[in-house]
Amino acid sequence: MSPHSNYRELFDAAARGASARDFLPKLKIAAIQQFEAVGFPTTRDEDWHFTSVSPIAERIFRPARSTATTLTAEAVARFTYGQDDWHLLVFVNGRYEPTLSSFAGLDVNAQVMTFGEALKEAPELLAEHLGTLAPPAHAFTALNTAFMADGVVIRVPKDVVLDTPVHVVYVTDGHANGASLHPRTLVIAERGAQVTLVETFATIGGGAYFTNHVAEVVVGENARVDHYKVQREGGEAFHVGTIQATQARHSIYHAFSFAVGAQLSRTNVFSKLLGEGCEVRLNGLYALEEAQHADHQTFVEHIAPSCSSREVYKGILDGTSHGVFNGKVFVHPEAQKTDGKQTNKALLLSDGARVDSKPQLEIFADDVKCTHGATVGQLDEMALFYMKSRGIGAERARALLTYAFAAEVLELIELEPLKVALEALLFERFIPPDTV
Repeated sequence: MSPHSNYRELFDAAARGASARDFLPKLKIAAIQQFEAVGFPTTRDEDWHFTSVSPIAERIFRPARSTATTLTAEAVARFTYGQDDWHLLVFVNGRYEPTLSSFAGLDVNAQVMTFGEALKEAPELLAEHLGTLAPPAHAFTALNTAFMADGVVIRVPKDVVLDTPVHVVYVTDGHANGASLHPRTLVIAERGAQVTLVETFATIGGGAYFTNHVAEVVVGENARVDHYKVQREGGEAFHVGTIQATQARHSIYHAFSFAVGAQLSRTNVFSKLLGEGCEVRLNGLYALEEAQHADHQTFVEHIAPSCSSREVYKGILDGTSHGVFNGKVFVHPEAQKTDGKQTNKALLLSDGARVDSKPQLEIFADDVKCTHGATVGQLDEMALFYMKSRGIGAERARALLTYAFAAEVLELIELEPLKVALEALLFERFIPPDTV
């Protein structure tokens, strides 16, 4: 029996106990049918040429069961970056856990809801937006749409500035072993609105499980959304995440992806610049060791004129790890005066590590400024020699240069507490305590 058939059986079993009072059943049925039609991607697919999902496709991850959690606030605190004043929503094994969550003076005009709350309080909002930015055309998006059971919905009305970041922590424990999690995020920033969203994916207790996350982000006219994703899942985990954003005129969307976890991970970040004068920044950093595999795909579609896009992605690879970056900038004929720049750099710390980089430009307008570049290399031997000649040990010299390579892209994070926390995490990883 194919894995597609197994997932259909799991879907049918879940659907028997689902409510049919809302618009979701039709959306979910269409999604599982699409998944059956397209199946899991293979390395014959151009966008998946360097990433095999066989470890996911060859086994069945069953939807996580709803069980009472034994996790404490102290256990989750290691993933909250010491920011008790942020709005915090914690999901354990894919389910919202109110006892571990907190809100700090939420603006009464803004809405931050779980998926279940949104179905009750704002079903028309979900009906209008859910599945429109991320239609189930691709296998993993279809699978998420078919099995989504919980997640976060954020709506910020026009001209409302949500000063306090919203932090969503998706954490798993030992009960997630063998399970699949399909959280969904929907962000709607209306005209002139501003919001900062941090999404952290982490584990306590290990186990082999599959996280398949989809986020849809609507950035209205003159609105701004800062979106940070931190992926630090367990070493046996699998992670696929897709972010799809649309931008109206003069809007700003900044996204940052940080990946150090999972056995195999893939992050897609796509943005459509629909209105004149938009700005998008897609930045990221991944650090891999042993046999980890991380794939980052970006796609910026310039549809309107006078828009700018910037991308900086860096990777640090050790052991026999494998990194992939595929960044595509597509400029439509009407998108004159486009200003786009894309940079991808990778640092190989071992002979067994490798990276595949594929920056792409497709330009159909004649008045544009677009550049891209990619570099892959090792630590500078001259710099190592200089540091060692000044009395710095070889191991510490390598660690400091590696940290400096990573810190350059972390400086692009505008949320200071998060930047400091991620810098500390990398410092601990690259500079062992006995070398400080």
